Amino acid sequence: MANEFAKMRHLRMGLIASVMVVIVTGLSVAGAATSPAFAVPSGRSWEALLGGMSLAVPLASPLLLAVLASRQVDIEHQGNGWLLSQTSGVTPGGLCRIKLLAVGIVVAVVTILESVLVLVAGLLLGVPDRVPAGLWAGYTASVLVANLVVLALHVLLSARIDNQLVGLGIGVLGTIVAVFATALPPAMAHLTPWGYYALVAAAGYQGTQLVALTPAYGSIAALGAVAAVLFVIVTGRFDRREA
Repeated sequence: MANEFAKMRHLRMGLIASVMVVIVTGLSVAGAATSPAFAVPSGRSWEALLGGMSLAVPLASPLLLAVLASRQVDIEHQGNGWLLSQTSGVTPGGLCRIKLLAVGIVVAVVTILESVLVLVAGLLLGVPDRVPAGLWAGYTASVLVANLVVLALHVLLSARIDNQLVGLGIGVLGTIVAVFATALPPAMAHLTPWGYYALVAAAGYQGTQLVALTPAYGSIAALGAVAAVLFVIVTGRFDRREA
């Protein structure tokens, strides 16, 4: 773990994480603050900020998560780090699991920080209603699970495929899927990890009315459990592969 965090400092991972926070927070607040309803204090609502965040997260997260995973894994391809780790007793699969844990901590901090900053922005903008703490916490936890699943996918892709442009291209495709998943039937949104960003949206329009939505907690919990099992199985296969 210490080595992975040292690599992060060398790879400027903190800068990428900061960009992620700025983009998501900025888009979330700007989307709400520039809406006509926010022009008057009585029209300001937490639903507007949750809706803005529900759009900003899928717009920014998939590609930036791909970048984080790619940079953290590609250094092993460039410096033959897989073989070096094996000589130190760490298998390729074990190294992937360590990388997911290390970068996952960064992603968890980023996800929580984004949520807190949007919440603080709502307080500063004078939203008169009480904070929907339960919904806000549930949405944040759901987004965190989705982010970690997408991160795990890209760690595996980056470890398996030397050409990191492939993973980044899939990250771009994931962004497109995540953004347009809100227009898909829920059954189709369940088919890809990026579709779950739409399933856990905390606010959205029903007709012309912006309303609070209940995230699909059962679906996101199932996704997290299945992804964890698959990650362990796939990295276990990496353990039996020559570096």
